[in-house]
Amino acid sequence: MTDVRPPSAEGAAVQGRLSAWQEVLRTTNPPSGRPLDPVSRWLVLTRAAVLPMTLVAGAVATLLAVRRPDFRPGLLVLAFVGLILAHTANNLMNDLFDVEVGLDTSTYPRALYAPHPVLSGMISKKGLAAGALLVNVVDLGILVVLAVYRGWPVVAFALAGFALSFAYTAPPLRLKKRGLGEPDVFLVWGPLMTCGTYYAAVGHLPWEIWAASVPYGLLCTAVLMGKHIDKAPYDAPVGIRTLPVILGEARARTATKGLMAAFYVTVIACVAVRALPWPALISLFAVTKLVPSWKALSQPRPQEPPPNFPVWPLWFAAVAFVHTRRAGSLLVLGLIIAAVANIR
Repeated sequence: MTDVRPPSAEGAAVQGRLSAWQEVLRTTNPPSGRPLDPVSRWLVLTRAAVLPMTLVAGAVATLLAVRRPDFRPGLLVLAFVGLILAHTANNLMNDLFDVEVGLDTSTYPRALYAPHPVLSGMISKKGLAAGALLVNVVDLGILVVLAVYRGWPVVAFALAGFALSFAYTAPPLRLKKRGLGEPDVFLVWGPLMTCGTYYAAVGHLPWEIWAASVPYGLLCTAVLMGKHIDKAPYDAPVGIRTLPVILGEARARTATKGLMAAFYVTVIACVAVRALPWPALISLFAVTKLVPSWKALSQPRPQEPPPNFPVWPLWFAAVAFVHTRRAGSLLVLGLIIAAVANIR
């Protein structure tokens, strides 16, 4: 007779924590009906649910670099960790600067789709600033090590990424306010992340990597466009002139659909010029998510959120994110196949 024992209290606690972390990463919100443990709290504060966008950018660079004879895995790991920390610091700084200038309020979308770190009482402004500073200091330590091995180019990539991330919401530039936030995101999640990580791992940067960084950068920009379409009714009255506010909703929706379609065009072009290996064409199967995404962008926004929809009042951001997640995952899968089969 099989001895079936109930799970131990310790095992149940571990399973509960893992379930809580998974829920935060899926919804950006605290786990329902459970107290916040320290890890869940950090994941909520840093909006860790959107970190997969950075993971994909780093994965693209990794898989393009891994077969190069001068590939240095240790430096790649450092650069990859640096990317995640940079995105984490960016999220913390954005919340800090937006609440400091009075943009984030209890009625602004940032405080509606997930708890705002300061406005919800989870942490003070000083605590949020300290967290951002700590993450940036650790990231600076990684940069120093990479600079010793790779020299000034890796410093240039890192400082350019930091400057653009800082200026996105911080005075006096506040690029988001001037219709420059969307190009900012394209540059950071496209060329800077992918090319910077590749250079750190390999030590040189052929033109093909610049080209290969474009498709995923377009997808990340589409997500931000969707988010800013959702926020346009809140942004326009307070003078936040994001690109959707400048273009108007109809043209902004069309532009977002164009960015999504441009991903497929640029992947095909990169394969044609051998900037990407041909298995990257697997990402074209993400068209199964493109079609419903385009349909949603062509229809009126629903008046009420669907059942269990976690990030309302964001709608078009979620539409674009689902497509980006599928297309980015398939792109990485194609690059994994190419790396394993040694296909160039």
